[in-house]
Amino acid sequence: MNILVVGAGGQIGTELIPHLQTLYGEDNVIASDLKKDIVSQLKESCRAIAFDALDMNSYREVVSQYKIDRIYNLVALLSATGEKNPQLAWSINMGALINSLELAREYNCSVFTPSSIGVFGHSTPHVNTPQDTVMRPDTIYGVCKVSGELMSDYYHSRFGVDTRSVRFPGIISNGAMPGGGTTDYAVEVFYEVLKCGHYTSPIPESTYMDMLYMPDALEACTKLMDCDPAKLIHRNSFNVTAMSFSPKELFEAISRRVPGATFSYDIDPVKEKISASWPDSMDDSAARAEWGWNPNWSLESMVDDMLDAIRVKLSL
Repeated sequence: MNILVVGAGGQIGTELIPHLQTLYGEDNVIASDLKKDIVSQLKESCRAIAFDALDMNSYREVVSQYKIDRIYNLVALLSATGEKNPQLAWSINMGALINSLELAREYNCSVFTPSSIGVFGHSTPHVNTPQDTVMRPDTIYGVCKVSGELMSDYYHSRFGVDTRSVRFPGIISNGAMPGGGTTDYAVEVFYEVLKCGHYTSPIPESTYMDMLYMPDALEACTKLMDCDPAKLIHRNSFNVTAMSFSPKELFEAISRRVPGATFSYDIDPVKEKISASWPDSMDDSAARAEWGWNPNWSLESMVDDMLDAIRVKLSL
């Protein structure tokens, strides 16, 4: 199997690449990104090429040349960043998706495009949010993700393209830094506390959001794509989660391990509005039943591992 990861230089892509290499072989994974400096870094550990996923001719040439069987389309502007330029967010997020779907139709590829809890809005049930429910997002990022789910389902039902996705909550990682998401505080806090002993949160202390630790997120990316399609009732997209916590609860868990750490709040009104529209907790029973989703990491085990990893990263 030949796998192409588009937008590989982001938070998920940089850790998905070695995960895919372990499962499918180093020579069978191709990483790509628009930025040549990122591709140069990727080339140190994998096969990597630079091209623009919005350029259909370049994209088609890559899929054809490398005989791609599976596409991981990770190209996206995230929630808070997208609000600064909604037109650009729509152009990038939907342009890369449509090109991925069209090429998958032409070359008989399967496609994974991550969706997000951003598809939900204020009118969605916030506690134990159902798999199938109201999706009326309040951000352009969410609008793109809802549209992406619908387009992916359409390409499956209309053209038979094997499309699959999960609705990622916040992803916590000790690898690449996040890139403008509302849940970024749950990564930033570890760096700031270990460097400075203090962190100022842009999210209100009592706002709950679902989260995944990166190893579980990577497992979701591959386990869903490898499962028997006959077992899938849903495709685009599955709720997945491992933990739900508020900033206050996360900070208390860190304080128990980092004596003297202090925390304050300087609320970002944009992130406050976005986070208030997202679920407090999600029902991921469909993913568990249809393809065996079963996360391994809890809040406590994640905090332990993050602190250990960031200490090493910061040479502390």
